[in-house]
Amino acid sequence: MAEIQISLNRKGNTASEAHIRNHTVVMDRPAEKGGEDQGPMGGETLLAALGGCFMSNLVAAAAARDIDLGDIDVAITGHLDGTPPVFNTIDMAVTGPAGIDDLEKLVTIAERGCIASNTLKQGLNVRVTTHTR
Repeated sequence: MAEIQISLNRKGNTASEAHIRNHTVVMDRPAEKGGEDQGPMGGETLLAALGGCFMSNLVAAAAARDIDLGDIDVAITGHLDGTPPVFNTIDMAVTGPAGIDDLEKLVTIAERGCIASNTLKQGLNVRVTTHTR
């Protein structure tokens, strides 16, 4: 079974720093939620991860078919509900220039190849353990 691993460490009072391969992403809460607003919240990062995963698959699907996507955009809206809040629906809207051949087919291919989309649609178990140093 393949794995993807990242690590996080605390940065400042409320932020965390995610280390992903040779990239760093800072996440934090907005000031109105008690944070220092050093980066996006985890929920926002989840939506960005979904969009990034989908977009990379969309670009790859188009490139494999020699289709120029031009200026393509993906807007993602996560609808929150409940206490504690959870996303009960996530909408993705793909907007591109007129005349892209088979855009709907490319979107379907990208959606099927996206790890984040596939995981969210299926659901998963999240296990949390504690350790000491």
